[in-house]
Amino acid sequence: MKQTLMFLAALFVAAVLCTNNIDKSKARSFSEETKFMIKLYKSIDGQLHYWETWDNDVKSAVVHWGIVGQKGQQKEIKSGLLTSFRKSVQKEIDQKLEEGYSEFEEDQISFLEIEYKIDGFGTDADLDKRQRLEERMDETLGWTGLGHTDGGSIGSGTMEIGCMVVDFDIAKKVIEEDLKDTEFSDYSRIYKMQ
Repeated sequence: MKQTLMFLAALFVAAVLCTNNIDKSKARSFSEETKFMIKLYKSIDGQLHYWETWDNDVKSAVVHWGIVGQKGQQKEIKSGLLTSFRKSVQKEIDQKLEEGYSEFEEDQISFLEIEYKIDGFGTDADLDKRQRLEERMDETLGWTGLGHTDGGSIGSGTMEIGCMVVDFDIAKKVIEEDLKDTEFSDYSRIYKMQ
């Protein structure tokens, strides 16, 4: 019995030590304080596909994949008694890299802005609206593999929300559809920053 307990304890220690065994040459490094995230893309038959993963908490990760501009599918990968979710995720990352997926080149990312007309430098209500829109766009762009918000500005008669996107045309269509018939539908324009 004592030997069995010692064996199980050794297996548990080995499993814990293996949780930090992500291949850092193929994926961004992470620490215990920060959550790991990676986004990979590949063009297949003229359509841009995404595959991404992020730590959900210290015992699980989310994997999300699909065609850019669509919500796609997702699954949760959890650690078991003797298994690490990070090892399972790393296997999927390695598989996607072998299939030709890669991180999007920074110089190919488009900067999209959503602009609203306001009076002067705006009000507290305008600022609250901008913050709500930033949260909404993070959700919309994130769950469609398109990108994320990158802050905003307010003053001099306009309010803008900036977004980093992998495909401007698809992002514009998705945003227009998402904002239709909402409190945010009164934008003056959605345009590409040069």
